[in-house]
Amino acid sequence: MWRTRAAAACVICRSLANSSCGIKRKSPLQNLHLVCRSVHHPYYPSSKFQRPPLRISIQLFSSLNRLPLRKTKLLNVKYGYQFHRNFWLARLASRLLKVRYLILGSAVGGGYTAKKTYDQWKDMMPDLDEYKWIVPDFVWELDELIDFEKLIKALPDADDLAKLLPDFDKIGESFASLKGFLSPGAPGETAFRATDQGYDNDKQFKKGLLGELILLQQQIQQHEEEARRATGQYNMGSSQQKRKVSDKEKIDQLQEELLRTQLKYQRMLERLEKENKELRKLVLQRDDKGIHQRKLKKSLIDMYSEVLDILSDYDASYNTQDHLPRVVVVGDQSAGKTSVLEMIAQARIFPRGSGEMMTRSPVKVTLSEGPHHVALFKDSSREFDLTKEEDLAALRNEIEIRMRNSVKEGCTVSTETISLSVKGPGLQRMVLVDLPGVISTVTSGMAPDTKETIFSISKAYMQNPNAIILCIQDGSVDAERSIVTDLVSQMDPQGKRTIFVLTKVDLAEKNVASPNRIQQIIEGKLFPMKALGYFAVVTGKGNSSESIESIKEYEEEFFQNSKLLKTSMLKAHQVTTKNLSLAVSDCFWKMVRESVEQQADAFKATRFNLETEWKNNYPRLRELDRNELFEKAKNEILDEVISLTQVTPKHWEEILEKTLWERVSTHVIENIYLPAAQTTNSGTFNTTVDIKLKQWTDKQLPNKAVEVAWETLQEEFSRFMTEKKGKEHDDIFDKLKQAVKEETIKRHRWNERAEDSLRVIQHNALEDRSISDKQQWDAAIHFMEETLQSRLKDTESVIEDMVGPDWKKRWLHWVGRTKEQNVRNETKNELEKLIKCNEDHAAYLANDEVTTVRKNLEARGVTVDPCLIKDTWHQIYRRFFLKSALNHCNLCRRGFYYYQRHFVDSELECNDVVLFWRIQRMLAITANTLRQQLTNTEVRRLEKNVKEVLEDFAEDNEKKVMLLTGKRVQLAEDLKKVREIQEKLEAFIEALHQEK
Repeated sequence: MWRTRAAAACVICRSLANSSCGIKRKSPLQNLHLVCRSVHHPYYPSSKFQRPPLRISIQLFSSLNRLPLRKTKLLNVKYGYQFHRNFWLARLASRLLKVRYLILGSAVGGGYTAKKTYDQWKDMMPDLDEYKWIVPDFVWELDELIDFEKLIKALPDADDLAKLLPDFDKIGESFASLKGFLSPGAPGETAFRATDQGYDNDKQFKKGLLGELILLQQQIQQHEEEARRATGQYNMGSSQQKRKVSDKEKIDQLQEELLRTQLKYQRMLERLEKENKELRKLVLQRDDKGIHQRKLKKSLIDMYSEVLDILSDYDASYNTQDHLPRVVVVGDQSAGKTSVLEMIAQARIFPRGSGEMMTRSPVKVTLSEGPHHVALFKDSSREFDLTKEEDLAALRNEIEIRMRNSVKEGCTVSTETISLSVKGPGLQRMVLVDLPGVISTVTSGMAPDTKETIFSISKAYMQNPNAIILCIQDGSVDAERSIVTDLVSQMDPQGKRTIFVLTKVDLAEKNVASPNRIQQIIEGKLFPMKALGYFAVVTGKGNSSESIESIKEYEEEFFQNSKLLKTSMLKAHQVTTKNLSLAVSDCFWKMVRESVEQQADAFKATRFNLETEWKNNYPRLRELDRNELFEKAKNEILDEVISLTQVTPKHWEEILEKTLWERVSTHVIENIYLPAAQTTNSGTFNTTVDIKLKQWTDKQLPNKAVEVAWETLQEEFSRFMTEKKGKEHDDIFDKLKQAVKEETIKRHRWNERAEDSLRVIQHNALEDRSISDKQQWDAAIHFMEETLQSRLKDTESVIEDMVGPDWKKRWLHWVGRTKEQNVRNETKNELEKLIKCNEDHAAYLANDEVTTVRKNLEARGVTVDPCLIKDTWHQIYRRFFLKSALNHCNLCRRGFYYYQRHFVDSELECNDVVLFWRIQRMLAITANTLRQQLTNTEVRRLEKNVKEVLEDFAEDNEKKVMLLTGKRVQLAEDLKKVREIQEKLEAFIEALHQEK
């Protein structure tokens, strides 16, 4: 069977060998099929078989063109293993392939070695991250903000630029002096011997001023370690008493050298910072002058401060609390809180007083960098130049005024926050809140709840888990008298966000018997509270007129000569307000980066809840907040005022004429017509009428007319304001419209010259007696009849009330008369008999007639008072007169012909008709004049007053809150605030990530 299989395999091999075309050369046994080799040559080990590479065209293996491999023809193979053939080409190709792998392996190994060497060099380089503060933040963004090509073209010549740059020769001298101090043989040779050795090895990457600073810092650390070792050796025991003196001298020498090195380091940093500040100021000033027109983006701290301002006004109705970081400055009263804040802001910006409470409300101070040292309030555009004493005094006065205005009556402190922004070169970016000082006793002049209010304000700010608490402790008083430390320890028991500051250290060093007590305070061993860091500062000598520069010099001089530093009770990084400012700023931004995204997520969830509630309750209404609703109501009100100009002249005149006659008709009937009607002839009648009309026109009529016009305008204005607009009417504006209407009416005053012009017009109208046609005559008669009938109706009603119901009403409605009504009824009957006997009786009863009437009534058993008789007579005679006048008016309907002839040869006299015509004409002319004043002047003045009222209301937020109320308004207001906060937080987070 095996032979059969072998024979078949050989047939396959021969067929494969014979099928090769175009290739004449022979192949060794290795080129045969594996099965064939195992059959023909079983002694040949298949495990050692290595397949040589095919020798085909080189294009098949090209890695450049990456073309697909082409099919190749099989080679001619002869049977048998041929040992004498020498395949030198195959061996050469194999060697070349081995060389390729060697080269590739060498390249990989060399790359790894180079990377390792680079990492070692990189580790040897100093870590400059902590010195990033030397270079301002905006420098890293200059390539984004400034077009350097344009800037180079706009820069002045080299000579002009050289004048603006610092003196590099002086800087070189300073470096030379520093190098001399560090060189061997100098007074600090012992201290720097260890560092000089390594300096030569590292100078390749520690060149320049920054390298010198790094080296100085390393030397300071080595000095501190030597000082600690020497101190430990100094305290080893009594067996080394003889070496105590020399060790102590060595310790003192090391501490002095350490202090000198620290001071040199500090001076060099300050000089660098000052030069950097000048260059930064120059760049920003050039930018302000318009070297490039691209607008600088808002700074990061300003964006953050805006978010805090919005949050301070936001009423957290949905339990979204404000947990954004800010630096909360707390301390006992007169502990130096304000002074520390002023040193950080580098300006005396707060009002001061000795022992008196000056901080009466929280003051939020946003510190940021800018070319000029200025301050401005959130709600004001005025900038206070902090380099001028006049502006500083004005700023302190403004802050004091705002504090006093924020305090409500009967209170001492206020919860209202005053927002202030301070910009200047070199200021650390952060947000601080200065709180009223904590007190232990309420003194005279304070509100009884002042202490509790201050505690509640302080707790409200400190209970924010992301707030940095800057605890200020007065070092010049006993630590046991401190109140604020217990309060801070309650709010932050672990001390994870508290920075302790000991002020007035200069006084503490003089007054405290044991300096170790100050060391215990700074090390956190005296107070029960814990803190992230402890600092000691000096904020002046107690003189309020001291400048910031003089205070900084005094602080530096004090710590330079202080035993607290010389004896290592205080570390160099724990002193001066400069180091405090840097530490607080670093802690502030660290807290911001850790918490701001969580706060943004919380407001995002709140926004979703508010939007869902709005969609469920008001699906067809737009989300208009209080300001947008006010603008909408303002437009509606102005449209309604404009509607007054659309009222037709006829409508105005009808209303004015009717209202004016209702107002003056009583005076015309009682004081003009009735007295004139008592005369005996027409001449006396006309004379009486003319005199009384003249008096009336001079004194009362113009004023009455103006009052009527103003009341008419008010009524029309109120009608337009309160008129419902159907389905489009929104009752949410009703209170606002009512308030606007009342305030506008209160402010509006009619033109004073209107009465004078109106008086002349009315006087001329009443003097005219010429009735031109029959139509006017009939109109006057009609007007007279209506007036008399109306008066007669009123008189009948008065008499009915006096005498009670007549017999019909008594029988039909079962009502009776009172005793007084019975007396008046008897008196009325008696007086009617008197007037029937004498129809030409005068308007007044004589005394003897009153006595006669009284006696007649007493004869019938009715006792009556003479005053009651006169009152009853007045109404009886009035009714009789009005009926007679109506009869006379009917007779005068045909009297126009006699009027044209001046009633010559006629017994009919119609002077009363002429009087009513004069009154009617005066009313028409007055109504026309008032209508012109209304449409031409008063409506426009009213519109102006409405606009002024609306503008005043727009600026008064409390008024808007009071007038635009309801769940819908509050929900829209909260939704707007939350959206604004979330958007600003997201923009701030994006800018924060870009700064990273």
